[in-house]
Parts: sequence; structure tokens; C-alpha cells
Amino acid sequence: MTGVEPDPVWLSEAALRRLAELRAGPGEGTGLFTSDLSVNEFLLVREAGFRPVGLVLGSSIYHVGIQLRRWTANQELEKLSQAMYHARELAMTRMEAEADQLGADGIVGVRLEIDFKQFGSHLAEFIAIGTAVVADAPPPEGGGWRNNRDLPFTSDLSGQDFWTLVQAGYAPLGMVMGSCVYHVAHRSAARTIGTFGVNTEIATYTQALYDARELAMTRMQNEAEQLEAEGIVGVQLNNLAHTWGGHTTEFFAIGTAVRPLRADHVINKPTLVLPLTDPR
Repeated sequence: MTGVEPDPVWLSEAALRRLAELRAGPGEGTGLFTSDLSVNEFLLVREAGFRPVGLVLGSSIYHVGIQLRRWTANQELEKLSQAMYHARELAMTRMEAEADQLGADGIVGVRLEIDFKQFGSHLAEFIAIGTAVVADAPPPEGGGWRNNRDLPFTSDLSGQDFWTLVQAGYAPLGMVMGSCVYHVAHRSAARTIGTFGVNTEIATYTQALYDARELAMTRMQNEAEQLEAEGIVGVQLNNLAHTWGGHTTEFFAIGTAVRPLRADHVINKPTLVLPLTDPR
């Protein structure tokens, strides 16, 4: 289908065959699961009441456009912000579609990666990958583990953090994110010379980075509100230069939106572990 843009939930024939084998019952296919969880994470996910059914991924090779900017002005580059967000959203949507094919309730240990390709400085592959899981039982309050969009929940929490979250009476709803590509104004030669050797705040730079982070955080929070979340845990606020040079950068906020499973949240007491080996 050369020249035709794939649907956001488009899956390749090879992916569909692989997923069919993973979902097949005894005598119908492999019936095995695949996972990128570590051994400890795998066992804790099972202890939390979830069974891995397969590694799922989504990919989008995206052309990131060019946007003109004013040399001396702080400004968001909205065209680039939209590109970076949309590309990740396509990858996430296809990963969710693979999990849906497996009948999964959620995806744990999700990783989002970006790889700018050598065959074009403005071409990047956006990849989302995680382990699809099926719950052994419905939530204590009834209903299902899927979010309010009837999609498998997604979470970038480690297996240990996922176990702790569920044990304490919370459930993940989905990964939420916000992106802002921002151009930081260049300073004039006179201003640069005027602050040479002087301790002083560069207010223009402070305001630019503050505004860019706030935009990314606000967009992430808006996604959580759409999922009707109580809050967001494990938030990361990344500063990514990519290929745009020193005065243009992306602020990317991401975390896991959660909801309460019950009114009482019992948190297990930490256990003190003393090593028996000689630390020397």
C-alpha cells in the first residue's frame, strides 16, 4: 500500500500471525508468552494477580517537519510539538491494538524510545514496547481492569512498583504524556558582554524553560483528567535536544495515571534485610 498512510491501529500481517500464535490454545499454536520483564518483575506481576501473555509493540517512522523561529524570541514551536506528540501517540495506539488482539487487560513495563535514522536527519522511529497481561480476577469493586476508553491500561512502572501499587489498592489507567518543543531566544552581543564575569540570573532563559516545562506538565495532566484519574505516579520530566541544536529543545512529561480500587489503602511495611556477606 505504497503512498497510503496506515490507520492508527494498523497492524502488519506478520504481527497478526505472531499474536494469533501467542493467543492460541493447546494444540492450536505455541501458546507461550513473551516478556521483557526481568525474572523478579515477572514473579511480582504474577504475585499481583496478572499473567503475561505476550510482548507487544507499536512503531511509527515519522517525518518531523521544519518550523521557522525568531532568533531573539522565546516561543513554542507548535508544529514540532504536535509532531513529537502525534508520533508517540501512533506508536502507543498500535501497541494497545496488539494487546487488544491478545485479549489483554493491560500492558506493564512500557518503554518509549526514539531513534533518529541515518537515512534522514528529520526522520525518526518512535517505538512503544511492553508486556501485555491478563488479570486472574476482576477488581475488588467489580467491573474490569480496562480504562474508561475500554482499552488495556498502560503503565511504565517497574514490576516491583506495579505490585506495590496494586497491593496498596490502586490500579493503573494509562500512561499520560505532554510534549512541548520550545525555542530559547538568543541573547544579543551587548547583553552577553554586559553579564560577563557577573553572578546574575538570565531571566529570559529562566522564563523560557519554566514556560516550556509548564506546558508539557499541563498537557500531561489534561490527559489524566480525560481518563478520570485520581492522580499520576512515577512522573518523569525529560529535556531532549534531539537534532535541533542548542537553542531548541523538547520538554517531555510522562507518568502513569491511577485510580483507587478501594477506600482503604493498606501499605505493606518495609522489611529490613541484612546481608550475610562481608561488605569488604
